[in-house]
Amino acid sequence: MAHHRRHALLALACCAGTAAASQWARAASPAPPLVRPREAPADATTGPAECVAPARPGGGFDLTCSVAAEALQAVRPGREPLRTRYLPGGIGAVAFDQAATGRLGGPGTLVAFSSGSLLNIAQGRFGPHPASAVRWLATLGNDYGVVAVHRDSPHRRLQDVVAALQKDLSRVVFGAGGTLGSQDWIKAALLVRAAGQDHKRMRFVSFEGGGEALKALRGGHVGVFTGDAAEATKALSQDMPVRILAVLSAERLPGRLAQMPTAREQGVDLVWSTVRGLYMAASVPDAAAAAWTTALQEAQAAPGYAVLCERLGLYPLVLSGPALEAFVQRSLTDYRRLAQELGLRTWER
Repeated sequence: MAHHRRHALLALACCAGTAAASQWARAASPAPPLVRPREAPADATTGPAECVAPARPGGGFDLTCSVAAEALQAVRPGREPLRTRYLPGGIGAVAFDQAATGRLGGPGTLVAFSSGSLLNIAQGRFGPHPASAVRWLATLGNDYGVVAVHRDSPHRRLQDVVAALQKDLSRVVFGAGGTLGSQDWIKAALLVRAAGQDHKRMRFVSFEGGGEALKALRGGHVGVFTGDAAEATKALSQDMPVRILAVLSAERLPGRLAQMPTAREQGVDLVWSTVRGLYMAASVPDAAAAAWTTALQEAQAAPGYAVLCERLGLYPLVLSGPALEAFVQRSLTDYRRLAQELGLRTWER
């Protein structure tokens, strides 16, 4: 305000053309601003904040934000609730590009990511930005892929889907979040290859998130869902007509999925885990990023965090700081190798 006032006063002095006016302008110019700018709180985690879910509601990114909101509220009940904002576009591509270029960010903006996000970075699908273009804060848990069908589907076990693929690949329609090269697409591609078929000929319908894909499964628009366990179990809790045929973990999972067989148990060597976590724009001050990392670490160390993860279908996985940075780099290397095996493009910077 002082800046604009000085210019107004100086302009007035020039127009008047008098020494008195000039003296008045010079006397007035050093005056302090009438309204001082509001300073940001020392701890960014205490002010208004949001978690950006870069897809439509109902999918894994939405789940990640829900976990963060509940966990933070449990250890800091006096803070303002963490809001969820949806920013669909390329299953995270729009959000990552905006965060990397400084158009999305600030000390109160967290963004959800998953292993699928790292897979997309490895293929250059998130724009010409390296993984270091954002600040990786913490993982919130681990999820696992699933193969699921409608409750009324004739497929009662995974081998039924494999047999259908072997009989007529064109009659099996997959549906999940993401497009060609996404992690849900890769799960379907690996299943098709396990059936001895060409994954490049499979029918795959892309959706903006797992929630949209599950709606299509419920409506009979797709036949097989290759999403994640947390998405599928949430759908089951909402009484959606979904049947999980296989969990893509190395061994049976505890808790709610204990009765669900793995793909390996059914003769298909297919394992896929999905890490879920949060990042911030690289332009965020160091103090703000450190405050959020500390807050998330406190939340995950709380006695009720494991119960929260179990209720929402996640399995605890705590990574932050250098350990998370190393995990990101290892994942990018592994995903580039897998993408090349499937005939997909890769990108490295």
